[in-house]
Amino acid sequence: MFFRRGTKEPVEEVPLPNRPNEMVIAEAHAVLGTPMKPPFPEGTEQLIVAMGCFWGPERIYWQLDGVYTTAAGYSGGTTKNATYDDTIEGETGHAESVLIVFEPDKVGLEELLAIFWEQHDPTTPRPSFGFGSNYRSALFTTSPEQHAAALASRDRYQARLTDTGYTKIRTEIAEAGPFYYAEDYHQQYLHKNPKAFCPHGFCQVSYK
Repeated sequence: MFFRRGTKEPVEEVPLPNRPNEMVIAEAHAVLGTPMKPPFPEGTEQLIVAMGCFWGPERIYWQLDGVYTTAAGYSGGTTKNATYDDTIEGETGHAESVLIVFEPDKVGLEELLAIFWEQHDPTTPRPSFGFGSNYRSALFTTSPEQHAAALASRDRYQARLTDTGYTKIRTEIAEAGPFYYAEDYHQQYLHKNPKAFCPHGFCQVSYK
């Protein structure tokens, strides 16, 4: 499987039409064995992150103790039930993203945010391989408390980046809208395809 490069900016005037059907995916996470779709257990929380190609970030997060399940999908756009082909053209406004369902008594939001900032360069419009708005950096929050924490974490990391010569963070921080699941072959892709790659890694500046 090779990356395809989205080259267009979102076209707000004439968005792609909605797709009538939800994506059909496996019921259980290929690594964790937990449900991929809600309802999720009481007491869990959800955070959606976008940091370029979604394969690598999903693997980073599913390895954390306290993460109940993860899924690859599309967030922050206009087209309902968008497909991968829709999204890479940049006409849906979606970012390739990862849904993280976590148990806050086992893994804190601050730890999830620290990983987000450290594992890509948020000052660039293309934090991993690929071009286009679908590969942008974004945090989609699911509560006012999460949103405030995300903004505070951005300011904290900006100070760290500025001290080391980086430019301004370009990460979008917004309230989460609908999360549309990506095609089943994208789910836990790097587990199913161990010889594949998705270039994410420490951006050389620690969050702490």
